[in-house]
Amino acid sequence: MELWLIAKRGPTPLDPSVVATVEKSRGLTVAALKRKYRELIGEESRSSNKQFLFRRIAWHLQAKAEGDLSERARCRVAAIADDQDLRTPGLQASANQPPEPTPGSIAGLNGPQRDYRLPKPGTLLMRRFRGREILVKVLDQGFECQGHHYGSLSAIAREVTGTRWNGLLFFGLTERRHG
Repeated sequence: MELWLIAKRGPTPLDPSVVATVEKSRGLTVAALKRKYRELIGEESRSSNKQFLFRRIAWHLQAKAEGDLSERARCRVAAIADDQDLRTPGLQASANQPPEPTPGSIAGLNGPQRDYRLPKPGTLLMRRFRGREILVKVLDQGFECQGHHYGSLSAIAREVTGTRWNGLLFFGLTERRHG
């Protein structure tokens, strides 16, 4: 199997030595992959999933050989990890764009980043659903609804409706994008 790097200039074959190292890693045991992960990344892996470990090692080797993600890509990854609406086309400049990271920081890598679409802590959000009023208090870390603490608005929406919802959409903090 040949590995390819997809770059702006189009698909190009990876350096054969990187390919050989990745392929050699494919046959390692979970314990050996965890050692290699610690050696390459400099920290213990919390996962014992063989495919996860292999993919992280392969990505790290490729990034080391070909260059890491751009700042823009890192910001997008952090935004997706923050449960932002995935239907947003591209990274268009708009009023809903997150603030630019400060010099020397990488969004999402210096601790948890607060979602710019959320109101400030202490704000009360209200939504009527099937004749029931749902009242949510925004906290510094998470949300409070009916005396219970939740990590996300999506968790509250799922609890209320019995189905998966984007919490920001459910509480009217973002709009569904069409197009």
